[in-house]
Amino acid sequence: MMYPFMTLNDETEIVHSEMLKDGKVKVYIEKPDEKDCFHHAACYLPDYNWTEVTGFTEEEMKKYKEIVESTAHLIMEFSQHGGFENASSL
Repeated sequence: MMYPFMTLNDETEIVHSEMLKDGKVKVYIEKPDEKDCFHHAACYLPDYNWTEVTGFTEEEMKKYKEIVESTAHLIMEFSQHGGFENASSL
């Protein structure tokens, strides 16, 4: 299951999985693109292992990496409680 985490001003969506059995959490970033349909990337926390990077520039990836790194503690917490909406009612 994937949970919404953040929508940026440029329509980039950041979502995350529930905590997986191995203790990792998948963070998925997707941005609509008129030419290519969607650009996307995945990151697995807590290792910050980036995979499936398609269509993003180096500058865009730098921005997304900063966002994920600065909010990883929240994503990890939310992944254990059914996403932000469920965690916010704790």
